[in-house]
Order: sequence, then structure tokens, then C-alpha cells
Amino acid sequence: MGDLNMNGSIIFVVFVLLGLLGLGLIGLLWAIVTTNMFKRLVVKVDEAESGIDVALEKRYDLLTKMVSATKGYAAYEEKTLKSIVELRKPTHQSPIGEKQAFANQLTDGMSKLNVVLEQYPDLKASVNFLKLQEASMEVEENLQAARRVYNANVSTYNQKIVVFPNSVIANFQHYTKKDFFEVEANKRKDVEFNF
Repeated sequence: MGDLNMNGSIIFVVFVLLGLLGLGLIGLLWAIVTTNMFKRLVVKVDEAESGIDVALEKRYDLLTKMVSATKGYAAYEEKTLKSIVELRKPTHQSPIGEKQAFANQLTDGMSKLNVVLEQYPDLKASVNFLKLQEASMEVEENLQAARRVYNANVSTYNQKIVVFPNSVIANFQHYTKKDFFEVEANKRKDVEFNF
């Protein structure tokens, strides 16, 4: 009977060890899956941020072309036009806040250009300038679309890193919340051209 108790104890210990090993493997598998999910989300946020970079670059290039088209008409407005062209573009590695500031500066630049253009009806009627005006609307739409995609990805990422049990892995691997790409309240309306 002593051998029977000893065999039962050994079997119990083996089952407990196998159970613990199984739980450990499940925990490890969960940690790997969660880590990979975070990595995919970071890639999606980075891709969306790249879309914002492209849209800001297009917006800046278009604004520069519009300023160039205006220069011949508005020689005495040179200071205003020069300040628009000399805006400092952020790099891809720049924080999103710096990119937001650049987007706001571009909006201000468009507004300044609009004021200058109101004084030149011939320029407003120019075929080339009308094409630039159409391109401007498309660029604005692209920037807004890129902003929406970026913010949606950031929202998903931020939600995943704060919800338990994902937050355990997020904290352990130092994932932090990302900032949204927001426009200042007074800049939320589209750039308007009064041509």
C-alpha cells in the first residue's frame, strides 16, 4: 500500500509539473503574439505618418509654386511671399508635434497668399493659377485623409497598450502612447481661396 501512495504522489507531481509547463507555454505564446501585434501596430502608425509627410511635402511644394506664380504680380509683397517660401520643413524623424506646427504654418501661408491674391484679379483668372488652385484643393483633401488614417492607427495602438492584459507587455517593452495629429482649433476649417 505504501508503493501505491508513492506512485500516486509521483503521478500527481508529474501532472502538476505538466500543467505548470503548459501554462508557461501558453503565457509565452501569448507574450509573443502580443509583442508581434504591437510591432505591427507601430509599423502601421509609421506608415500613416509617412503619408502625412508626403501630403505636407506636396502642400509645401504647391504653396511654393503658387508663390512663384504670384511674384511677378506682387513685387512689393516680396517680404510676405519670402516668409512663406522659407518655412522650415520637418524631417521624417521629427516628432508629430513639429509636423503639426509645420501644417499650421502652411495654413497660415495659404491665408497670407490669399490676402495677396485678392489684390490681383488678373492672376486669379490665369489658367496656370486656376490649375494650381484645383491642385491645392486635392492636396488639402489628401492631407486630411492622411491625418484621419494616422489618427485611426494611433487610436488603435493607444487603446491596445492601455488595456489589460496587453498593458503588461506594453509596459514591460516600454511602448508608450503616441500623439494624435491635430489641427489647432482656429485652423480646423479648410483653407479658403477667394478668387
